[in-house]
Amino acid sequence: MIEMIHLSKKFGKDIVLKDITETIHSGEVVSVIGPSGAGKSTLLRCINLLDRPEKGSIRIGGDDILAPHADIPRIRQKTGMVFQSFNLFHHLTVLENLTIGPVRILKHTASDAEKRAHELLKMVGLGGKAHSMPDELSGGQKQRVAIARCLSMNPEIILFDEPTSALDPTMISEVLAVIRRLANDGMTMMIVTHELDFARDVSDRVFYMDEGLIYESGPAREIMDSPVREKTCSFINRLRNFRYTIESSDYDLYAMNAEMNLFCEKHFFSREMTQSTHRTVEKVLELYFVNEEHQAVTFTLSFAEKERSLKFIFEDQNPPGNFLDAAKKNDEAGMTALLELVHDITWEPHNGKNRVTMTLNERNG
Repeated sequence: MIEMIHLSKKFGKDIVLKDITETIHSGEVVSVIGPSGAGKSTLLRCINLLDRPEKGSIRIGGDDILAPHADIPRIRQKTGMVFQSFNLFHHLTVLENLTIGPVRILKHTASDAEKRAHELLKMVGLGGKAHSMPDELSGGQKQRVAIARCLSMNPEIILFDEPTSALDPTMISEVLAVIRRLANDGMTMMIVTHELDFARDVSDRVFYMDEGLIYESGPAREIMDSPVREKTCSFINRLRNFRYTIESSDYDLYAMNAEMNLFCEKHFFSREMTQSTHRTVEKVLELYFVNEEHQAVTFTLSFAEKERSLKFIFEDQNPPGNFLDAAKKNDEAGMTALLELVHDITWEPHNGKNRVTMTLNERNG
């Protein structure tokens, strides 16, 4: 369905895509992950000819879209694109957003276009919003309208450019549910995303891009759960985990909280979950340094996107033992406050260190 052969793209002196060769088959779902600036969005824009590559060829359904006499409008109709910023026509109703393309470009009758538009709006859960204006919708609803508008053009391929990056967690679930349905229906899709669990569960394959290259590719679960190459492993761990070391009780609370905030924002934590994350870390550190002889402690926040649960892992190199055992005796009120925030507290020796783990209570998340 999509063939990229020795594809290269640069902006000025910056080489954004470097000799990319890949094939995507009909009905296949491929997620593209990687750090900012890796070339992910540019790759999608080249496939849809929003950006034109300097070298290489791109075939869509066998047609070379870079050939001198290629029928670009006809080929482009095969390839729909959904953007992170929705790109709806704000002066048109939802229904008009869905019918303008089929009527003007596909030459459908207004009645046929409206019938199809109502079917698509119902499919994405917005059957009652046909006559609303885009500004009356939530972000998640706007993105679902954008997907329905894309489908109204009957594409064979849909390209998604970070479709959930501007949404909060509830809205993310709305949009991902629609994309899951399209995957189940056999739509060919390329999805630039930072939703790692979604990429693992929905995709057939994952491309990890770095510095303009497809650095590693393979079956989704293999890439997400057991990446082979170092940069892929580092990226996935960095997205899912936050790691911080506290040297002493005189640590910089504000610097630590600022970095934790970035982690919470990246995963679209609610305000309540963010506050509970901060309270948990601060309370544990308060209990830890009750013993003035304790050495540095490193804590890791490990986020499970699918369950939206957060695990806290605290490690130190003090003599074997659970520092919270002493806290139960020395600061009973503090320990009670901690237990209101977390559950499943365990201790174990791990690689010569003490490891204490706990999970944020759902009611606080």
